[in-house]
Amino acid sequence: MAFATNHPSRNTLAAGPVRAEDAAKLLLRVALGVLMLLHGIGKLEGGIATVVGMVAKTGLPGALGYAVYLGEVVAPLLLLVGLFTRPAALVVAINMVVAVLLAHTAQLTALTPNGGWALELQAFYLTVALAIALLGAGRISVGGAQGRWN
Repeated sequence: MAFATNHPSRNTLAAGPVRAEDAAKLLLRVALGVLMLLHGIGKLEGGIATVVGMVAKTGLPGALGYAVYLGEVVAPLLLLVGLFTRPAALVVAINMVVAVLLAHTAQLTALTPNGGWALELQAFYLTVALAIALLGAGRISVGGAQGRWN
């Protein structure tokens, strides 16, 4: 399905017309990439001592907490440009699972005062990341639809 246009050169990439599927993949990548990157920027500005402390509290080396930068800075940037998209989405998914295990296990069965699930945001990030890992980047990406990891 191509975007409606009366001019053959509009809404095209080198490989042909832009399809709604590729636009949807771009929309998912940008939404997840921007929202996760904002968390990463917050950690870049404010530090990650809290994360390092939570990791150390589990008995693991606290230095592993620095991996949060992969899931909240590096992977979102890769998602935004559409390069190594599938691995980047899996990194975000793993980041979300670890975040739930480290900081949100008490909320697994909790509801908000409005009746929503207390972890709906984390679940949504995880679900979108898994969807991107399954779908790939699409043609509107640096790696292109045919890129091995896209």
